[in-house]
Formats: sequence, C-alpha cells, structure tokens
Amino acid sequence: MPITIKDVAARAGVSVATVSKILNHHPGISEETTRRVEQVMRELEYAPNSRAASLARRATRNIISLTSLPADIAYTNPHMFDILCGVQSALSEKGYTLTIMDTCREEVPGSTAEQIILQKLADGKIDVVVGTHRLVQEDVRFRDLGLCVIDEEQRFGVKQKEKFKQLKGSVDILTLSATPIPRTLNMAMSGIRDMSVINEAPQDRHPVQTYVLEYDDHIITEAIRKELRRGGQVFYLHNRIDNIELTAAHLREELPEARIVTAHGQMSEDELSDIWQRLLEREIDILVCTTIIEAGVDVPNCNTLIIEDADRMGLSQLYQLRGRVGRSGRRAYAYFTFRRGKALSEISEKRLEAIREFTSFGSGFRIAMRDLEIRGAGNILGSAQHGQMEAVGYDLYLRLLGDAIREQKGEKPVENLECLVDIQIEAHIPEKYIPSLAQRIDIYKKIAAIRTEEDWSDTMDELCDRFGEPPRSVAGLLDVALIRSRAAALGVREIDQRVGSLLFYSDWIDRGDLLALTKALPGRVLMNAGAKPYLTVKLQKGQEPMAGIREVLTVLEAGRPAAAEGCPQ
Repeated sequence: MPITIKDVAARAGVSVATVSKILNHHPGISEETTRRVEQVMRELEYAPNSRAASLARRATRNIISLTSLPADIAYTNPHMFDILCGVQSALSEKGYTLTIMDTCREEVPGSTAEQIILQKLADGKIDVVVGTHRLVQEDVRFRDLGLCVIDEEQRFGVKQKEKFKQLKGSVDILTLSATPIPRTLNMAMSGIRDMSVINEAPQDRHPVQTYVLEYDDHIITEAIRKELRRGGQVFYLHNRIDNIELTAAHLREELPEARIVTAHGQMSEDELSDIWQRLLEREIDILVCTTIIEAGVDVPNCNTLIIEDADRMGLSQLYQLRGRVGRSGRRAYAYFTFRRGKALSEISEKRLEAIREFTSFGSGFRIAMRDLEIRGAGNILGSAQHGQMEAVGYDLYLRLLGDAIREQKGEKPVENLECLVDIQIEAHIPEKYIPSLAQRIDIYKKIAAIRTEEDWSDTMDELCDRFGEPPRSVAGLLDVALIRSRAAALGVREIDQRVGSLLFYSDWIDRGDLLALTKALPGRVLMNAGAKPYLTVKLQKGQEPMAGIREVLTVLEAGRPAAAEGCPQ
C-alpha cells in the first residue's frame, strides 16, 4: 500500500496536522520536530499528494486561457495548430495543464490539441498520426486511411486490430512484434498474412545471460552486488502491489548501501515520471517494480533483471521483460526465479525451459513458435488469441485451412499424399537421449513435419544444439521422414522390405520409369502388374535398405522432375 501522511505521523510520533503544517511550511513548528518528520519521510519515501499540496499553496498549476477566436481559426490558420500544440507541450513539461476557453462558447472538453487533431484527421489534413490505443476509439474518424502500422502487436486485442480493417477495405496493415501472439503467428504461417523476420542484432549488443532457478537470497544479493560494483543498475520485478514495499524493505536490509525505490501502476503520472528521470540520472540503484517496465522502457545502464514468480508469467511477457536489459554494449544478466520447493505445472516448465533455451538475438520468432505449440493457435474467425482446434488437431486444422486459402486464391486443391515405409531400420528417440516425455513428443512432431532437405538439416541442427549429437536411431528417424516425403511426391504409396529386396507400390510408375530404373540398375528391377502394381528392386550385397531406397528415388526424380514439382512438399 502507498505510504500516507498518517504513516509518517505515526512513525514520527506527531499528529497528522503537524505533518501537514511541515509540508506546507507553516510557522510555529520547532526545528527538532521538523527535522524528525523530514527524516521519517525520507526513510518511508513518502511522496505528498501533489494536488493537495498545490491547493494548500493556492497554486493548482492549471492555466486557463480566455479567448474569443473564431470557431474555425485552428483549421484555417496554418500556424495555429502548431502554436497550440507547442504551448500545451511546453507547459505540460513544466507540470502545468492548459485549458483554452472561448468567452462566447462553453469549454471544449478534453485536451484542446487533441480535439484539433481529431478534427484534422476527419478532414484529411493530417498525413501521419502517431498514437496509442486512443486511435481505435469510436470518436476517431479518418477521411482516407491507407496504412496502419501497429507496434507491440501483442498488446492489442483482436477487436482493436480488426477495427482498423472495418474502417476501409483497402487499408494495409503492418504489425510489429518481437513475440507475436499465437493467433497472429498462425495466420502468418498459414499464408493468410505475409511475414518477414529480422534476425540481425543491433551493433555492439550481447545476448542476455539467462538463469532459471529457485529463489535464493544469497544468489540474488550477490548478483545485485556484482551489478552495482560495475556501476550498473538493477530491475527487480515483484508483480504484487500489496506487498511490494515489504520486498523493497527486505532488499534494503540485505543491501544497505543501495538506493532502492519502488514503482507500480497505481502511482500517479508525476510520481512515475520523477522516478524514471532519477533512474536515467543514476540516482536509483535498484528499481523494485511491477510489469510496468514490460514495454517502452529504455535504461541502458540497467543490465541486471531479477523476476520473482516467473512461472506465473507468459512466455511472450518473459521475453519482453528480458528485453529491458542488455540495451548497451555491456553484458546483461536475467534471473527468472520461482519459489523454493514449488511444484511447477507442465506448461510453466515449458515456458521457463524455452526462455532459458532461446537467448540469442532474433530468438523472438522461436519463442513465439514455442508459445504457439504450448497455447495453441487461437481462433482465426473469432476473438480467441490462443487455444482452439482441440476437436481436429493442429495438423489437420492447418491442412483444412491451407485448402481453404488456396480455394480463395483460385488455386487448385492439392492432394495430400502419404507414403508408408516399412523397412528394417532403427528409428526412434531413446529416453536416455531426451528424458522428458513432453519434449520427445514435440521432437516427434517436428520430425514428422520434415518435407525437404532444408527441413532435415534444420531439425538435425536443433537436436545437436539442444540435446547433443543424436544417436543412430534418431538419425534413422529423420532419414525415414525425408524418404517418406520424397517418395510421396513421386506417387509412391508404400515401401516394403522383403528378404534382399525392396517393394515400391505406386499408381504413377509407367513404362518410362521402368526403362529408367532398368538402365540404371541392370538386372535388379522387376515389374509386378495386378490390382496393386509394384516394382521389386533387389538390394546389392551388403547394401543398407535406406541406401537402396535413395538410389531408386534419385532415378525416378531425374526422370520425372515435373511430376515431383507438382506434388506437395
């Protein structure tokens, strides 16, 4: 709870009236009492109510300008708009509020500059407007909106983003986000939206060193001291306003040398503005705060972040918070903690594992992909930004969605071909290699989605990075996945292994295929006609079945490049 004048009076052993007189510089209070009360206010970091103080001093910091200007002067005079905005901005920086009143009409509600901006937007006299969520409210009208750029897309709701598209059918939408919500990412992955990924890091930046651990006072205080010794500052995130002051008090006991201040969303704009200014001027060592620092905060000298109860936060939120540090050329550190002895849920474990795993620059996209896997893709036609699709499953959902998109584009539907491979090969993920069942399932899904050589290479690189060199059985699983894709693209429905031979069942094999295989593999190819035609290819002595399959598919691909291109990848 915020410190009040009653708290100060109780601590100093005086009445509330005495504290009030001292705040307002009334005579008659002894110097000793004044010093004692002022000392208590500093210890409690008490901030007087600015409005009450101004009223006591007969100074409200409100400026009223009485005018009798013509009603349309702000729109007809090309300089009046800039003058009014400039005056209002300059006075605001000094802590004053400007109200312009016409002596002939009633007071214009709200900011005068804001009203002028809204009118000019409606009249089409403003080319570019930069604003907050205020731009999607009902009273904002555009004469001819053509482009909408949405920064920090993850902080906007579906209804807000869809509002722009309702304004005009030809509006182009460009959304920016380090961590797009699952719904948006799914729309991009499905082809409904175009997507561009920026992976380059800013110059002289280093990845944030990330730790996920049980909360430990000794580790945390040492991390803070390490940052303070090198002249840096610390963000300490405690996301509960009701006891944030207790957390700050505990840190003051552990770190008496540090200058510690709290900040949260229930503070006034003036209080927060003063705190940010002191933080930038390095008058604060540790800022104990809530998630108000998640976006829009840039303090280059803050390079250590500590988060309590990180398991209770979303994956995108954790990534955004980590982005508050490491904004200079100095190495930054992030500590994501959870309560000692707490049994984490499966979803929480996945989130913390992902934030610890993806630390390199440009990993926001991979974080968003992992968030998509964890939470689901959302409802494209509704307002849900995650979840859904439980009835059909994600794979089938994407297949149905892809068909619908191709139909809307006027493209021919693509038949989804499958190939069954039944050969003698070790193809599975050992528990010893990936102990976590959830992780093994995720990797099985990734391997099943392999369609190209590039997919195979990317999956192999990920396995090496996360779990080390894959054993033979995992490599075999990847090889089978790629073979299935290649064979399906050629119209091969099934591949079986018999003693010393491979059987290829296909609806596409014709005379040209047979001639090409006979020429490339002399004496090893037989054609078996019937209701279910197939080719028999004898293996050479000591030849592995996988090598024999690759040999056959390579010949077929060379003879039928057009057929292969026309099949789904």
